[in-house]
Amino acid sequence: MGAKDQGADAIEGRWLVIPRTLCFITHGRDVLLLKRGMHKRVYPGRYNGVGGHIERDEDPLTSALREMQEETGLAVEDVRLRGLIHVDAGSANGIMVFVFSARAASREFAPCDEGTLEWVSLDAAAELPLVEDLPALLPLLFDAPDDGRLFYAHSSYDADDQPVMLFAEHGGHVPLAR
Repeated sequence: MGAKDQGADAIEGRWLVIPRTLCFITHGRDVLLLKRGMHKRVYPGRYNGVGGHIERDEDPLTSALREMQEETGLAVEDVRLRGLIHVDAGSANGIMVFVFSARAASREFAPCDEGTLEWVSLDAAAELPLVEDLPALLPLLFDAPDDGRLFYAHSSYDADDQPVMLFAEHGGHVPLAR
């Protein structure tokens, strides 16, 4: 089957998503979080993992490795895909987030243009101004049994513009605090 037979050129009226990676690097029971710079348009001043857009010539793993290296300078190991989040933010295009975890052998990271990197204990992370879905994601990544299964989630916004996340395996809607 050739490229034209894939149907990517017939997009009128089709739902399209922008692929991104989101990566959580641990060292012991600490996770490296990025406090987004106040100059950033998306989530200024909020804590999140590292990551970004998947480039045209990349697969999700290659993108995750590149983003972790660019944003932290850390050598990482045990890089694993942990789940997928399909985000509907109410516009013509959505976002597909490939969520990864990794371990760092060192705590010495490089400065990041995206904001400020900080090692945070998993217990203390809940006290920070986190990106809205992290209180639901961090327990899935670090407190749930590690049986190798991926999580699958759909994120959207309700009539009051409040985020809602639906986890396929866990069932039910989870309202996310701002």
